[in-house]
Amino acid sequence: MTVPHLSTALTGPLLELESRILTAQPHIEHWFRSQWHNHAAPFYGSVDLRNSGFKLAPVDMNLFPGGHNNLNPDFLPLSIQAAQAAVEKVCPEARSILLIPENHTRNTFYLQNVATLVHIFEQAGLKVRLGTLNPEITEITELTSAGGDIVKLEPILRQGNRLKLADGFNPCVVLLNNDLSGGIPDILKDLEQNLLPPLHAGWAVRRKSNHFTAYDQVAEQFSQLISIDPWMINPYFVNCSGLDFHARQGEDALAESVASTLDKIAAKYREYGIKNDPFVIVKADAGTYGMGVMSVKSPEEVIGLNRKARNKMSVVKEGLEVSEVIVQEGVYTFETVDDAVAEPVVYMMDRFVTGGFYRVHTGRGIDENLNAPGMQFVPLSFETPCLPDKHGSPDCAPNRFYAYGVIARLALLAAALELENTDPERD
Repeated sequence: MTVPHLSTALTGPLLELESRILTAQPHIEHWFRSQWHNHAAPFYGSVDLRNSGFKLAPVDMNLFPGGHNNLNPDFLPLSIQAAQAAVEKVCPEARSILLIPENHTRNTFYLQNVATLVHIFEQAGLKVRLGTLNPEITEITELTSAGGDIVKLEPILRQGNRLKLADGFNPCVVLLNNDLSGGIPDILKDLEQNLLPPLHAGWAVRRKSNHFTAYDQVAEQFSQLISIDPWMINPYFVNCSGLDFHARQGEDALAESVASTLDKIAAKYREYGIKNDPFVIVKADAGTYGMGVMSVKSPEEVIGLNRKARNKMSVVKEGLEVSEVIVQEGVYTFETVDDAVAEPVVYMMDRFVTGGFYRVHTGRGIDENLNAPGMQFVPLSFETPCLPDKHGSPDCAPNRFYAYGVIARLALLAAALELENTDPERD
């Protein structure tokens, strides 16, 4: 397995950050335990990290993670144990689970993710069936995944406030692996079954700006705990609304947001003697799949976008129109796998790190979004499952991956706060 490496010129400051995380490990784990005592962890999630050598930060948090098929199969037992803990927490007597995947049935790699999730929950001792929201599927339909597994989709029925299948299958838990970008269907509303993640975690409601507002709070607390500058683990951001890319409405306000964020980053770069050019990522405040994303180094770049760029930014998954974006500090990635630019993606279930992979893109640069066509996946080479090596150097593989797991769990904790703060039933 390839162990990715960093450009040696930039390992210094990150080694210092990793050293602090390793030294503070008992305090960190105690702090996490107390946080999870007070806040319910999301059922599962994945976090995109960027590691620039001087900064290690999350740049996206997915609450409906696909890609379980890209995890290292050697560490599947971690997912199975975490699945048992996660299900037991919401429904101790659970015997069955209805998994609702995305509608894109032609993506055989996504179907492999679904097959992997089925395997995880079956190994955790649950009966698993797959229900679909796809109106085109009106009878039991068998599809073949990229790995050759058969995925059997069944139309969902609603009886009263419960979801069932045609033969009477009546699950204790309904698990969404569908991010609801196209809206919340009535069939999912007001269920008496445990529905996970909750409906307000879907992109019909969720906003990245809410997540990173919660992350600001978490990063501040954690940084005080281990005595670091919060900026080292937290990208600046600002949200910008009232946009219409086709009509070129809101361009000036967007340019101002870009300029102010670039100025803040430049001040930090001067403080730490960083010679790179600051950049920002402008991306849709709601949505996923790397759509509606652009990398920008000057405010002029968002004024007078050409038609291709406007089309790219104006619509995301399920044809959702973009009127709100976040302008997020761009974090360079200086990690490479076989000389291709790479970024780590860490997977969690309940409060446990279950694995991860490197998203690798041979056609993208160190300041670009890697979640784009042409990306490849390399499983993270966990030598021990996210446990630090007290006798190893700060940047040896187990210690680097432990640091990744810590930062990813900070993002997971922020997601817990975000879901609490945006819960429509909150008192």
